[in-house]
Amino acid sequence: MSYTEVPGVRVPIRMWADPATVESQAMDQLRNISTLPWLHGLAVMPDVHLGKGATVGSVIAMKGAVCPAAVGVDIGCGMTAVKTSLTAKDLPDDLSRLRSKIEQAIPVGRGLHSDPVDPGKLHGFATAGWDDFWTRFDGVASEVKWRRERAMQQMGTLGSGNHFVEVCVDTTGAVWLMLHSGSRNIGKELAEYHMGVARSLPHNQGLVDRDLAVFIADTPQMGAYRQDLFWAQEYAKHNRAMMMALFQDVVRREFPKAKVAFDEMISCHHNYVAEEQYDGVDLLVTRKGAIRAGSGDYGIIPGSMGTGSYIVRGLGNPASFNSASHGAGRKMSRTAAKKRFTQQDLAEQTKGVECRKDSGVVDEIPGAYKPIEKVIAQQKDLVEVVAQLKQVVCVKG
Repeated sequence: MSYTEVPGVRVPIRMWADPATVESQAMDQLRNISTLPWLHGLAVMPDVHLGKGATVGSVIAMKGAVCPAAVGVDIGCGMTAVKTSLTAKDLPDDLSRLRSKIEQAIPVGRGLHSDPVDPGKLHGFATAGWDDFWTRFDGVASEVKWRRERAMQQMGTLGSGNHFVEVCVDTTGAVWLMLHSGSRNIGKELAEYHMGVARSLPHNQGLVDRDLAVFIADTPQMGAYRQDLFWAQEYAKHNRAMMMALFQDVVRREFPKAKVAFDEMISCHHNYVAEEQYDGVDLLVTRKGAIRAGSGDYGIIPGSMGTGSYIVRGLGNPASFNSASHGAGRKMSRTAAKKRFTQQDLAEQTKGVECRKDSGVVDEIPGAYKPIEKVIAQQKDLVEVVAQLKQVVCVKG
């Protein structure tokens, strides 16, 4: 057993992080979560840190209830990666052109496509169910669905913050394409709308933290949230798939003689809800900053923009509700990082990586994150490492 059990109010808190190193505010959040009447179990990943309402790096299993704050505002945020037939030797010494072409193909920050991308024109993009997906959008909360045009234009865009697109090389010299993004603004608006609805419900008025408000099974509010939640999770998955298709098109054009081939994509959410069963009990498992790591499940655990990432395979540990960490996890806030580090620090810590090195991304400096190697070592009973990657190009929002 590699986890530490910390006393909670209704259930013990199983921690794959060292409790002594977790910030006090995050520990307070975890104790608050443990007071929820519907809670069945709570697991904490080694990348744990303070979040809004629910802690980032928490896996919350509830019976007959779900907490929107335990999903977060970027519903369905996650990772996608694919191994290519290229090797490090195929890459040019100067990678600035490749980075520029990626940025031209995939809008970053608040950018969006001038017209919605036609998925039928993207090589390898699965269009099955595409029309039905957008038809189902007509059923989402009326307060949000007027955003349809923007949602369509943001499909296939990166966003900002810790989202990224990377070209990586593994320890064998193979080149990988990797990206991290979610449901963009439409997911955020749906999340915030439903969080507001949950906070207003009578059964949530006595909670220790109103941000932990839940929806209860077999109620109209739960039904509406589940519909919008699962739609937004699908939006996030489509968004990453579209970006990866655009990314692959860039690589095909930039390396025409190589006739680049791509392995099957690996994709995983890390802000989402899943219906799962443990010990014969049907549960709603919420992973906020955590990936599913069931036996044989492939996952992606990134570090920071200068330290590399890991492709992993789940070991199916029920103690963690078949989960693992979603990344290295921040060890300081964005504000603290901006105060502590300079552009020169950023340049030094991202040496050898073709990326932005300006003040706009100092808050994403590797020094603001926990050491990814330690995070991986703390969850050896949750996942096994399949490949270790190091980025050579990193596009940030």
